[in-house]
Parts: sequence; structure tokens; C-alpha cells
Amino acid sequence: MRVITRDRGTDVSAGRGDPGRPVLLVTMGVPLDEEASVFAVDTAVESGQRLVMANVTALEPLRMSITLGYDALPELTPDVSASLRRSAELARSLGVRVERLRVRSPHPVQALVELAADVRPGLFVFGPDRRVLRRRRYRRALAAVRDRVTCLLWVPSDAAG
Repeated sequence: MRVITRDRGTDVSAGRGDPGRPVLLVTMGVPLDEEASVFAVDTAVESGQRLVMANVTALEPLRMSITLGYDALPELTPDVSASLRRSAELARSLGVRVERLRVRSPHPVQALVELAADVRPGLFVFGPDRRVLRRRRYRRALAAVRDRVTCLLWVPSDAAG
């Protein structure tokens, strides 16, 4: 990741801007797109807002697993976890408050839209790595976000079409 040196001695997310309009960076069970991650962190730094990072994944409807508590398994894969951790550490090193969420639902696209409604972001950065996420799933999720989320939306340049 490209990093621009900034004053690391202050919390840039405190005392500036509207505290209720964070930058929301979302992936869907795959690593973050590098461009999306850098853009979200930079926007949070420049706007003085907190960064909310969410990994929205499918929860398979297996009643016995849910009943026994096996639905609360560790992070999906090491590369997803490492991707989220890198972005969070970069943001924290630049003085941004970071919240990490893991949302599991039998309907992940609906959960994605509901998450945006709950968080009320000023900017929604849709950042799953398109090389890993299936094309149909990516397009379906992006279409739902474009149709039903009422804030600014940013997607990586190769995904704009």
C-alpha cells in the first residue's frame, strides 16, 4: 500500500466533521481490493471520520450448527483476515478510529443494505477483490447497493461499469 506520511500524534477522527457519518468499507468474505482499501483509509483521514470495516458473509441455514454454536467459527481464511487487519492497522497508524464488523446472514446482500442503513455512512466503499469474488455475486450486490443505499458510493475503477 502507498502511504503518505502524516502527523501520527493526533487522533484525526476526533473533533472534526459530523461524528455520525463514517466511511464504510465493505467486503463479502474475500480479501479487500487494494485500491478500495487505500481510498477508504485516505478518505477517513482527510475527512476526520471513523472507518467502519465490515465483512459480510453468508450464514448457511444449518439449524444444528446454529443451536450448538458452530456458526461462530473463526475468520474465513487467513488472506481475508490479513487484508482486513492491514487496512485497520494502516488507518489506526494514521490516527483514525476503526470499527471492525463481521456480519453473517442467510441473505448477505440484504444484510449489506441493512448494514448501510444502520451505520449511515457518508461514504460507502464497496471493496471486495473482484478476482476472488464470483462475478454474478459481485454484480448482484453492487446493483442492490446502487439501488437501495442513500449515500455516496465508491467502487474500484475497473468495477464502475
